[in-house]
Amino acid sequence: MNIHEYQAKGLLAKFGVATPRGGVAFTPEEAEHVARDLGGPVWVVKSQIHAGGRGAGHFRDDPEGAGGVRLCQSRDEVKDNARKMLGHVLVTKQTGAAGKEVKRLFIEEGVDIARELYLGMLIDRATSRITIMASREGGMDIEEVAAKTPEKILKVAIDPAIGFMPYHGREIAFGLGLEGKQVGACVKFIGAMYRAFTELDASIVEINPLVVTGDGQVIALDAKMNFDDNALFRHKDVAELRDEDEEDPMELEAARHELSYIKLDGSIGCMVNGAGLAMATMDIIKLCGSAPANFLDVGGGATKERVTAAFKIILSDPNVKGILVNIFGGIMRCDVIAEGVVAAAREVSLHVPLVVRLEGTNVDLGRNILAESGLPIVSADDLGDAAEKVVKAVEEAA
Repeated sequence: MNIHEYQAKGLLAKFGVATPRGGVAFTPEEAEHVARDLGGPVWVVKSQIHAGGRGAGHFRDDPEGAGGVRLCQSRDEVKDNARKMLGHVLVTKQTGAAGKEVKRLFIEEGVDIARELYLGMLIDRATSRITIMASREGGMDIEEVAAKTPEKILKVAIDPAIGFMPYHGREIAFGLGLEGKQVGACVKFIGAMYRAFTELDASIVEINPLVVTGDGQVIALDAKMNFDDNALFRHKDVAELRDEDEEDPMELEAARHELSYIKLDGSIGCMVNGAGLAMATMDIIKLCGSAPANFLDVGGGATKERVTAAFKIILSDPNVKGILVNIFGGIMRCDVIAEGVVAAAREVSLHVPLVVRLEGTNVDLGRNILAESGLPIVSADDLGDAAEKVVKAVEEAA
């Protein structure tokens, strides 16, 4: 789960992470009030959407104008910019051409920036450890830095048996070229960040840029936090921060039915049981010359109702030109899948080619249900056969 910048800063501040003062605003008037309460002389008005590159982005109705992060030198300017940003669509390199509508702003006090650095914390799957990543190239696209100049990224893995220790922080501070009281401030900052990461079950905490101010303070000028969805039951306060307006409607609907669904850019809808089988299904669709429209794992214990919901979600995507159902019935019974597919196809008036590959428990019964349904369902013998048939059917339909 993702949250907004102002929410991430609010959580981090509770653990002692240094952040500028600021407040959220949903109207131009609220923005002006926040600016007045903060005091001047400089404020920053920040669009709050779940995407990076806000400052370098542009608003769709003003492609040549300022981006989604603006420096203001009067309260009137804050209000005027808030009016120009709220309700308008911001396009960044992460939103794609569709962009995202700005529905809230974060008004923050200006900061005297002496240096911009990068600081991140994530779980390194290779080492199974929380790893601190830092770079002197703050404020830039860290992926680009990693690709072109990987030597500029410092990594420190933390042994879970001992947790974060001051020497971890000093290694990062010295690697970033900090000196004097900046070193102690950095150690304190990273320690607080580590506590927030572990206690809130975060998957990523990213501070870009981490700034050193003119008077030597170390402050999070921006903040991004992602959380492990499987741990949200332990953090009701974090779960309440979810902004469903920022999430894909189909993914939200899938979550309500306990389905693992991720929307993709292809044209072949996939319904599979098991994450590994789903990945293999997407791969073979690519090998056959097409692309998957989604990842969808119905799980091992799916009911007819859940399968029906999954089928409806797939068909609600206008980019879907064909559907491949690939089921290996172990715990999941093939007849249950077949009943769900038939029920959903009838309810939504199936209008795209549908190829079904069933194997495993009650496979013959499942195939009979499909064959006797009277629907234009194409059966496949194996996964390769299924992928070839659905790609061919889509091409012929086009």
